Amino acid sequence: MTRAILFDSPFLLGFEHTRDLIERAAKAAAESYPPYNVEQSDDGGVRITLAVAGFSPDQLHVTVEGGQLVVAGRREADGKSETDRAYLHRGIAARGFLRTFVLADGMEVTAATLEHGLLHVDLARPEPERLVRRIPIRSVG
Repeated sequence: MTRAILFDSPFLLGFEHTRDLIERAAKAAAESYPPYNVEQSDDGGVRITLAVAGFSPDQLHVTVEGGQLVVAGRREADGKSETDRAYLHRGIAARGFLRTFVLADGMEVTAATLEHGLLHVDLARPEPERLVRRIPIRSVG
């Protein structure tokens, strides 16, 4: 991995956080379930849409922790065990999931909506405050 070698350089001090972000993003990209889309909205925000057919709102959890958006789904048993069912074809996944997205500083989740088997998570990046700090000039002598 050339990225790890790059960030392990003795000339790049204090970049451990950046290396960790890249590793978390690579791990999140390797996950394939559930499928998702990421869209740029007209107002500069972002919408993440996950295909979560068969999940109810109480089986889904959207949290932000440690600079990551975490979307989890957990299926409860519906009374019939999986061995009682005789599937001729099983193409709809019935497993739980945990999908993470690394967020940039300042990104905020504004809404989460479940609609027709799609979970929409809307994010906004508020304009940072512009701080002007006056530096006093000392006179010596």
